[in-house]
Amino acid sequence: MDSTAISMQSVQFSWKGNASAGLDIEQLQIARGEKIFLYGPSGSGKTTLLNIVAGVITPAQGEIHLLGKDITRLNSRQRDQFRAQHLGIIFQQFNLIPYLNVTENLLLRMAFLPAEKRRLATTQMPLLLERLQLTPVLTTAAYQLSVGQQQRVALVRALLGAPEIIIADEPTSALDSELREEFMRVLFEALGENTSLLLVSHDRQLQPHFDRVLNIQQFVHQPELAPVREVQ
Repeated sequence: MDSTAISMQSVQFSWKGNASAGLDIEQLQIARGEKIFLYGPSGSGKTTLLNIVAGVITPAQGEIHLLGKDITRLNSRQRDQFRAQHLGIIFQQFNLIPYLNVTENLLLRMAFLPAEKRRLATTQMPLLLERLQLTPVLTTAAYQLSVGQQQRVALVRALLGAPEIIIADEPTSALDSELREEFMRVLFEALGENTSLLLVSHDRQLQPHFDRVLNIQQFVHQPELAPVREVQ
């Protein structure tokens, strides 16, 4: 089994309308079981990097291997299938189906899992829901939940089926300090020994939980400013 969960080589991506600024990742490797904290200010490219890793957006060039599979060689449908089977994702905007209730949102996630992982998820779900204080809102539509509740549902959804890679985008941004600590406890307790975690946040108080800390700025390239000429 390949010991590397995520490998990025010579990956380049430019933001639309600003081809001179973007991400330039010469090399990034994350081992199986490694927990990585990626920090940086809002708007610095953290979410873009996560979307590239997850195959949600495609870089201009480079190779991205997840669990030994080069996802840049997969078509859109194949990437979607790979992501559903091997990745758990906590999106910054949660991406819950607003008119479905909590249980229905989680069952929808389970429908895309292989049979073995679906059986595991069936056992996991009630335990995670109780731990995150979501049992009272199982029949509540997602749009009626508080922001913090939506965030916790997104955590449960990401953990179902014990995916090999968890990707989290600012997962504690809407939580108070007590719920933030509970969220991190549940997240790390639920992760398997060989589960890799890539979490991005501007909240550096979370750093001590992680094996390695990265700054998004080391992957960002910006256009050089022309020297200012003194007016005579």
